[in-house]
Amino acid sequence: MCGRFVMKAPPAELVTRFGLDECADFAPRYNIPPGTDIPVIRQSPEGKCVLHLLRWGLVPHWAKDSSIGAKLNNARGETVSEKPSFRDAFKRRRCLIPASGFYEWATEGKVKQPYYIRLKSGEPMAMGGLWESWKAPDGSILRTACIVTTTPNAVMEPIHDRMPVIVAPENWQSWLNGMPEEVGGMVAPYKDGELQAWPVSRRVSKTQDDDAGLIEPIEVPA
Repeated sequence: MCGRFVMKAPPAELVTRFGLDECADFAPRYNIPPGTDIPVIRQSPEGKCVLHLLRWGLVPHWAKDSSIGAKLNNARGETVSEKPSFRDAFKRRRCLIPASGFYEWATEGKVKQPYYIRLKSGEPMAMGGLWESWKAPDGSILRTACIVTTTPNAVMEPIHDRMPVIVAPENWQSWLNGMPEEVGGMVAPYKDGELQAWPVSRRVSKTQDDDAGLIEPIEVPA
């Protein structure tokens, strides 16, 4: 799964890295939890690459109420094309969720030790996601997103049995607008040699903590 991530790169950097035609403003965040608004890259009906803020926790267009979003932060890549909650979005509404890195917790004895995982290059990554538009009874529109997950690569395997799908730069456009059969092969563990991970403070478990110190490496007792 992916339950927390970091987005510290400024909007101007994302405009350049992802070739955005439009980008919402946002502040750096070091401990982004589900249920909050996150930066999401989509292709507009006019064919432009745009970044808007969407709520993390997918609410399918057919849902009776928005509370279902609390259970749909992640979509398992193995079944994303079949599950009713995700299959429509996987066919028609895929997105990229930019991140400086993400957290995962390893069970070490009786302790859950958080790790921070990022690209070795330090550049923002693009996690594969889905988005939906839901109409509330009062007529207001809620746009939401979730992260697609897959099995771990060699870096992640000692930490957790799941990881987010990370879409390589050469596949960004295909993920956004390709046919479902074209993107199926992208739902896979990312290249081992391009990721790095290190242990970080357990403060990250507290959603109220949100500062640059959370991603600093720490020494873990043997």
